[in-house]
Amino acid sequence: MAALLLRRRPSPSTFSHTLSCNVKCFPSPIWTANMHASWLLWDLTCGASARIHVSSRQFSSSTGAVKMDFTDLTRPHTWYPIARRKKRNIFLHVGPTNSGKTHHALKQLELSSSGVYCGPLRLLAWEVAKRLNKAKVLCDLITGQEKVVVDGARHKSVTVEMADVASDYDCAVIDEIQMLGCRTRGFSFTRALLGISANELHLCGDAAAVPLIQEILSVTGDSVQVKFYERLSPLVPLKTPLGSFSDIRTGDCIVTFSRHKIYKLKRKIEDGGKHLCSVVYGSLPPETRTRQATMFNDESSEFDVLVASDAIGMGLNLNISRIIFSEMEKFDGLEMRPLSVPEIKQIAGRAGRYGSKFPAGEVTCLAAKDLPLIHSSLNRPSPILERAGLFPTFDLLYMYSRSHLNCGLCQILEQFLENAKLSANYFIADCEEMLYSMSCQFPCMISTFFVSVLLT
Repeated sequence: MAALLLRRRPSPSTFSHTLSCNVKCFPSPIWTANMHASWLLWDLTCGASARIHVSSRQFSSSTGAVKMDFTDLTRPHTWYPIARRKKRNIFLHVGPTNSGKTHHALKQLELSSSGVYCGPLRLLAWEVAKRLNKAKVLCDLITGQEKVVVDGARHKSVTVEMADVASDYDCAVIDEIQMLGCRTRGFSFTRALLGISANELHLCGDAAAVPLIQEILSVTGDSVQVKFYERLSPLVPLKTPLGSFSDIRTGDCIVTFSRHKIYKLKRKIEDGGKHLCSVVYGSLPPETRTRQATMFNDESSEFDVLVASDAIGMGLNLNISRIIFSEMEKFDGLEMRPLSVPEIKQIAGRAGRYGSKFPAGEVTCLAAKDLPLIHSSLNRPSPILERAGLFPTFDLLYMYSRSHLNCGLCQILEQFLENAKLSANYFIADCEEMLYSMSCQFPCMISTFFVSVLLT
């Protein structure tokens, strides 16, 4: 049956009516994070097909006396039997930005016989792959947009949505682990946390995630150690705003939250005739981003000011003297909202990188009214995370769909999530944007999903 499924893949138009009925309920933007999630579901679909058909036959051939509740999501650690077969040694590296926590984790990855780095950004995955290969540790790169295979590589650098939970590693690193509390992408970090099979698993991030992670891992049988780090260089919130763009100086980084605003600020600064600006934002191709960062970091370069998005908050190595917030709110895909305490701390913390020519970092903003928020955020800990994102596996959705053959994927998910049962440590991730992206870009995957149900 699995072979028949692989041979018989109908065209996307086969299910066009179903898709047209379901897609209209989703918002129109397609976000980068959802592109990664789409690739995750595609990977799960292709990888799980044969196994699903075997397990479904076993289930359907039973006496029928035992019924399984596929909407019971209270024990997600049991979804990953490969990881549960071993007692993992888990190390939490927690502390502020510029504290060296990720550096220490990556050193362990370099020394391992095999391993995987899971990062929140394509730029970070690309940077780590480059670092490992430069250190003569052969490393593949896998993101939702590209796959670079290096002959003989036993290490991988991936965006977290592409984490492989079917392989076994000596060492694994999950960066920015506090993102398991993210409304849209948190489930991918939870999946990596519970599902990666590695002798050593290094988690890097904010201390606010420690209690939740310890609670989640209390049922896995893993060994958990917490290592706290202190910032390696001082960070000083200034008492006055920038005042004027004529006060921009070498080493400054102005932060805003859209590509349009980034280029608008770049033009405004360069029109003053004193500085040239590099730019960095999340959707910038890695090669371009590297050129921009290199120009900014090079002391002999004329590009001595950086205009960037909050992408700089996640581990990119930049020699920044002063962070200047151009605004203190951002559009999160649904609405404009104030920056959170963790976001402000993470972005501000990129000033004064340890080992750079700037021994101390400074933080300010354009508008005086925003100073109190900066000062209060930097002087208090991030709120403790209470729940992690969760999303049902393809296996669960497939088995559930067998009793809903007349429903489209959107309806199946809707009904599944309405009946889903969760423990207090989890929330169901927001999947609407992800499904919209998936249906637009990978309709053949949706077709395969329905065909796999119908042919069982």
